[in-house]
Amino acid sequence: MKIVAVANQKGGVGKSTTVVNLAASLGIRGKRVLCVDMDPQGNCTSGFGINKKAVPHTTYDVLMGMDARQAVVSTTFANVSVMCSTLSLAGAEVELTSEEDRAFKLKSSLEVLEDSYDYIIVDCPPSLSLLTINSLCAADSVLIPLQCEFYSLEGLSQLIESVRRIKKNYNPGLDIEGIVFTMADSRLNLTNQVVSEVRKHFPEKVFKTSIPRNVRISESPSFGMPIIYYDRLSKGADSYEKLSEEFLKRNGEKRVKPDRKLLRRGR
Repeated sequence: MKIVAVANQKGGVGKSTTVVNLAASLGIRGKRVLCVDMDPQGNCTSGFGINKKAVPHTTYDVLMGMDARQAVVSTTFANVSVMCSTLSLAGAEVELTSEEDRAFKLKSSLEVLEDSYDYIIVDCPPSLSLLTINSLCAADSVLIPLQCEFYSLEGLSQLIESVRRIKKNYNPGLDIEGIVFTMADSRLNLTNQVVSEVRKHFPEKVFKTSIPRNVRISESPSFGMPIIYYDRLSKGADSYEKLSEEFLKRNGEKRVKPDRKLLRRGR
């Protein structure tokens, strides 16, 4: 089992979108995936069409000591489960402040799931909060979605420094899984400049696959479906399928053809 935190201190860069769609693409390739929603906004939860009001247990309960297995919700999408989030999760930061092992609550909670999943993908909030620190302390690696704009470059350097501090002080095994460009438009000079600059500084860490600006990707969360279920013929679906293949290759796994029959389960 590998735990991957999807993080960026800047909001609106496609973290939840990446978690939902990468997980779904891995799922139709036979990989057992758990998405852990550590963002109080709960976008990852709603991205799978889960009614947050109807969820009995959430990541908040897990951080407060509940057995993580009780908070796992199955989805209608192949091989994907979710540990859901609601606004109550925001209160966990205050409640955990006085705890001595507050940075390792998520890590210790996920240990009981070790044999149940191939990948656990954690959706982090857009800040270096205690929730993000918990996510990074639990993770084996960090996947960084990066929007192709100037301010994202500043945010990237801050995030890399944060990862270094977490690695030094809490989690020596933490690695950078890679940087994936989101909302990319190759027709724009700015996009090409940002991509060139990042590739220059992190040549080994940048995924070859970029996620384009795509209307269908933007629409799919409102239907509670990953893009490959919502419109598998779209450019967005194709990009996330390629990202999942590249992700598996980076993790030393053989190329697995997606089972298209499984896509009907999300309908």
